[in-house]
Amino acid sequence: MELRTLEYFVAVAEEGSFTKAAARCHVVQPAISQQIQALEKELGEPLFERLPRKVVLTSGGTALLPHARACLAAAASAALEFANRSGLLSGTLALGTVGGLEGTRVPRLLGEYHHRYPGVSVSLVGTSSPALLKRVRDGAIDAAVLAEPPDGLPAAVGSRVLLNDWIVAVLPAGSRSAEHPMSLEEAARHPVISYGPDSGVHAFIRDAFAERAVRLDIAYATNDVALQVALVAERVGIALTSHASPVIAGDPRFVVVPLEPAVRLRKVFIWRLGTRPSAPLRAFLDLWTELPDGPPRPVDPGAGLHRSPVAPGPGDH
Repeated sequence: MELRTLEYFVAVAEEGSFTKAAARCHVVQPAISQQIQALEKELGEPLFERLPRKVVLTSGGTALLPHARACLAAAASAALEFANRSGLLSGTLALGTVGGLEGTRVPRLLGEYHHRYPGVSVSLVGTSSPALLKRVRDGAIDAAVLAEPPDGLPAAVGSRVLLNDWIVAVLPAGSRSAEHPMSLEEAARHPVISYGPDSGVHAFIRDAFAERAVRLDIAYATNDVALQVALVAERVGIALTSHASPVIAGDPRFVVVPLEPAVRLRKVFIWRLGTRPSAPLRAFLDLWTELPDGPPRPVDPGAGLHRSPVAPGPGDH
């Protein structure tokens, strides 16, 4: 059982696809498939169930995954430790970020990275998701955390999921019960406060309204979630915003209502494929694999209705 094979196994498990795993590992898909088949033969049972559109872990694959991650993390830690001891791990790491990441695992990752690799200069670039995606593809920055576009990511970038999110309506407390979801038709009858067209989240809201043939007029467009809810507190309108945004977590001034139909999106960490990642970026990717997720992800709205978010996470700008 080789480390490279375990790397391929973890990639397929995390991506849910042999094709995406091959792109992530910079190899052709048959190489991934052959290694996984050899590993399954060695272990004596299948590790993945091959479905028409994706692959999912079997019970054997689920049992192997934590061990595989631990092996890869230990090997990466040893290699990077000696690189750092030799003064080899230096350089720069330029990361793009959307707003509202304080409630995610990103600050912890950056903190641990700073302590392990003080020789690397980290710079953060904050802007909208579409702009960050372009900068990653152009090689202007190394990687970014952003909202995955509605039509998916281009093949030229690799990705790892940060969290699953959805859009909620935020209203002044007492103005409406959260026992029942809000239809898009009902939302459209209020002055809407939400993200501007330059935001990666705006496209999800726009498309959801268009699919229902409901006119969307955003009266106050701002990507600043704190400003969105401040306007709600002043009873200017209702905000359509990220459920995972920490600024609405448990705030008694507001009632948080799920939308029907749900408007879902994902926040992802992306980097450019086609060239081997720099040593600083490779170290960050390895650290992402090594460290646990940290704060819990929000509970899916299908599991029940909630007056306020159950876990903090990022808003998108």
